[in-house]
Order: sequence, then structure tokens, then C-alpha cells
Amino acid sequence: MSGAPANQDPALLRRLLRAKDRIDAASHEEWPVERLAQVSGVSEAHFARSFKQAFGIPPHRYLLTRRIERAMTLLRDTELPITDIAFATGWSSLGTFGRTFRDITGDSPSAIRARATATIHELGRVPVCIVSAAHRPDLTTAVSEKRRQEMNGTTEPEQQEIP
Repeated sequence: MSGAPANQDPALLRRLLRAKDRIDAASHEEWPVERLAQVSGVSEAHFARSFKQAFGIPPHRYLLTRRIERAMTLLRDTELPITDIAFATGWSSLGTFGRTFRDITGDSPSAIRARATATIHELGRVPVCIVSAAHRPDLTTAVSEKRRQEMNGTTEPEQQEIP
């Protein structure tokens, strides 16, 4: 079985896009695989496998990416307190938000806000879509895997061959 989305059924891809669109529209909500599978009209296992094959990352990592992107936008563009941003972007705990945010971006939310405030004038002429793409978190490795690597002193993700 190939990992290329072109090999997937177009009807299945439309269903997966429907689920992805729901995450995009309401990333602050809880999106367990069961709920996403129902949106797509497929089984949970088939959904999880197909989503990763089509989009390159598992559904949970995609949701985390969207939440962190939204939080970074709110940190840059608003004066909302960090606690309010955490809850507005779907986190149920400020501690979990801060730890996950730092694990993914490498900085705390307050550091991101301070840097954004300092560089706001430099980015005034750059299109918003380019700025957003540049600030998109790279979630190719699971957060728990990143923590394990840091504890072991390794920075390279372990590559496993998929049979």
C-alpha cells in the first residue's frame, strides 16, 4: 500500500477533507477520532490510517497544530491574557497549554508575544498568509516523542521503516 494520497479513493478523500474542515472550523472543540470518523462515515481505525496517509500527520497532531497556530495568532494580534487564549483555543488546562506550546514552538507563550510585539513593525509589509506559514509549528514528531528525545539527549528523530 502506497503512502501517496493519489492512490486513495476520491470519495474517501472528500470525507477526510470534510473532517479536516470541521477541525479547521472549530479547533477549540474536542475532536476524538471517534467523532471525526463519524463525520467521515468510516470506522475509527480506517479513518486514522487514511487521514495520516492523505495528510501526512495523524488527526491529533493536526488538531494540535491548528490550536497552536490559532494561539500564536491571538498572542501576536490581541492583548488577551494568555489564560484566556489557552481556553479559547481548546485547552482545558493552562499548564497543559504552556507545556505543549513550549514543546512544539520551543518558546513560552509570553516569549512569543514579546517577540511578536518587538517585530510587529518589520512585518507590516509582508502578506498575512506568508507570515502565518512562517509561524506554522512543525509537528512531524509527537510531543511525547520530542520530550523523550530531550530526556535522552538526542535531537534527531528516530526513523523507523514501515513494512
